[in-house]
Amino acid sequence: MGERSDHPQGPGAAEDSGAQEIEATVVLGIRITDWPRLRAAALAAVDELEFDGADPVGQRTDLLREVADDPNAALGVLLHPDRLVAAVPGIEALGGTLEISVTDDFAPDFAELFPLDGEDGDAGDWTLTPRTACLLHTQLIALADAAYDDLDEHEDDPVTDGDEPDWAVFFRLPRRTWTLHRAWRRTFARALDDLAEDLALGEWPLPRCLAEDVALRLALADARSLLGAQPESVADMMGDLPADLYDYDWDGCADELFGVYGPEDGDPDLETADRTDDMLAATHPEGWFLAYEDSEERDPQRGYRR
Repeated sequence: MGERSDHPQGPGAAEDSGAQEIEATVVLGIRITDWPRLRAAALAAVDELEFDGADPVGQRTDLLREVADDPNAALGVLLHPDRLVAAVPGIEALGGTLEISVTDDFAPDFAELFPLDGEDGDAGDWTLTPRTACLLHTQLIALADAAYDDLDEHEDDPVTDGDEPDWAVFFRLPRRTWTLHRAWRRTFARALDDLAEDLALGEWPLPRCLAEDVALRLALADARSLLGAQPESVADMMGDLPADLYDYDWDGCADELFGVYGPEDGDPDLETADRTDDMLAATHPEGWFLAYEDSEERDPQRGYRR
């Protein structure tokens, strides 16, 4: 006869051993550094899920589509409480919820990303300064946020005369875009994010397609307007970023950022902006997202922020 054990085994062990029900709160700060790898992991996780609804095949297809497009949805699958708890031995999931939101706490260090002194350029050369980069980045993010808000509120609704005040961004685009579908508008919102991401990586936001040309024009116009209307707010935004002679040189931005890639066709005597305007008029908006021949194509698997 074996010795008596004071450690109960079996289904009733938790109750008999005095185990507690615990509510755990986990707050994670996450920065996505490799969207394709995150996307692949989330798609694989969806393949492992079991769907018990009336249309399990349709549910899986819908979730796969959502995960393939949206980093937040991908994180939602990988960080689901049931999935996390399953990896921990000796516990049972009693339920839980997951909330994911984009934080505003992270801000690029523009002083480090766009140094005023160093080996990157000769003294006296025009440069994108930390303060200009910061203000331009802020306006690109604000425009992207507003564009996604337009999508949430209006979906595929057309912009019409008289309801422009109900729109934050898309009424500002050429009228020929006012009846375009939600997918086109979402891709334009991503173009704003793409240019903001360039700045967050320490790169000049050089438009790589017609849509990015339009997006950068909007951001430059808003940056100029904000600086003129609220100089004290802009000064507060800059914090201790170093000042420079080329701060807020919007004409210099137009000269240096536009035309590095892009329209070489057309009348060679025209300015870059005029050649771009001609190309915009001659190109259906669906073609505005085609990369310029001499630019590096952006990652087609990068997804959307919303």
